[in-house]
Amino acid sequence: MSILLYSLGAAEEVTGSKHVIEVDGRAILIDCGAFQGRRAEADKKNREFAVPIKKLEAVVLTHAHYDHSGLLPLLAINGYNGNIYSTPATRDLANLIMMDSARIQARDAEYLRKQAARRGQTFDWKPLFCEKDAVNTANQFITISYNRPMFIAEGVNLEFFDAGHILGSAMAVITVTDSENHTVRIAYTGDLGRKGKAIIRDPDILPPVDYIILESTYGDRLHESTDDAMQKLAEVALKAVKSNGKIIIPAFAVERTQELIYYFHQLVDQKLIPQIPIFVDSPMAVNATGIFQLHPECYDEATHEAFLKHHKNPFGFNELRLVTSVEESKSLNEMDGPMIIISADGMCEAGRILHHLANNIGDAQNQLLIVGFMAEHTLGRRLQERELEVKIMGEWHIVRAETTQINAFSAHADYNEMTTWLNETDTSELKKIYLVHGESNVQVVFKDHLENSGYPNVHIVKYGEIYEV
Repeated sequence: MSILLYSLGAAEEVTGSKHVIEVDGRAILIDCGAFQGRRAEADKKNREFAVPIKKLEAVVLTHAHYDHSGLLPLLAINGYNGNIYSTPATRDLANLIMMDSARIQARDAEYLRKQAARRGQTFDWKPLFCEKDAVNTANQFITISYNRPMFIAEGVNLEFFDAGHILGSAMAVITVTDSENHTVRIAYTGDLGRKGKAIIRDPDILPPVDYIILESTYGDRLHESTDDAMQKLAEVALKAVKSNGKIIIPAFAVERTQELIYYFHQLVDQKLIPQIPIFVDSPMAVNATGIFQLHPECYDEATHEAFLKHHKNPFGFNELRLVTSVEESKSLNEMDGPMIIISADGMCEAGRILHHLANNIGDAQNQLLIVGFMAEHTLGRRLQERELEVKIMGEWHIVRAETTQINAFSAHADYNEMTTWLNETDTSELKKIYLVHGESNVQVVFKDHLENSGYPNVHIVKYGEIYEV
């Protein structure tokens, strides 16, 4: 039996996850994500679709984030008509994200066409896929609940375990069995979450496996505690009340937005902050919040109790306002603070957040709150690094707003949390750990940390390099 592993994305970088397990020449693709970064580089990488379609027997999706699900429609476009396996919540969120991406690409194409026409130039940029492609992809999904093993190809069994990252996120354990009943068990963590996060459950502890493909996004840093983060969040809110300013929060529409709403709700309930108008300015975030309400099977005990026992909705309270239309979004620029605007995209590369940043970061009474990972070469990373002047939609803006970063809201485990998770797992049969989904310098630090923690066989995966297991 021949088993090969290789990565076609998120190898020595954070976004664009695509990992392949080949069993005797038959390929299983785990995740099919879009690369995020500089626009030209991202577009080029996303069009260089190197997935081995002719060998492909099954696709496994660990969770719905764009950098894991964003290129799924390219599979069918390139000839794959097989199944895509995910949890039910992941399917619903991925469908939402794919449709949103198709619409954004269509709007971008129209905008670029008009710009080119004004300059008397030809226009040749085309979207990667359209809404019809997204709908076709939705029909390829087969959903599997947690802890319900299923054969997805001959001799290949898949079981999902809760990754504790976002709603429906899963770790995939793939067990390969040959004709002589020899087995090899490979676990891919997807994005590994954290204990004690709001709404969703803690990451599961995996059964013994032979190999772990482990994410490493925060392999060189530690997060703050949730208590410290809540205190910081309260301080930011109180500062906005005092200055009558606006708090601009770039946040992914899935998970981070719902989590922030939950925490602001808690702060108001505990009378630590007064009621402040909160505007969620992202149609996708509004729709995603509805999907959260449809999947109580993913909730932790506290959220489950709030919903089912007390009929209390932790995603909605009096000061929350959901913005969907462009006119409503624009009207926020004319309104006085204090107010909180949560908008996508989380890395500040597209979406309505760009307009809110352009209109507000030049005012010293306002605040920019960063609550998640910002990939290299994104506007979010430049703001995170506190550059004094940034370009937004082609125009330069001086940053006068105060920038605050809270790492405790990250949905990714830090290096200590990942190591603790490994220590709690039965690793008696573990032969090797493969590191993916991390910047190269971070992975070197994490590899050293793991080796010093008693895991001697750690390998940093390189793009396209083939590993025999």
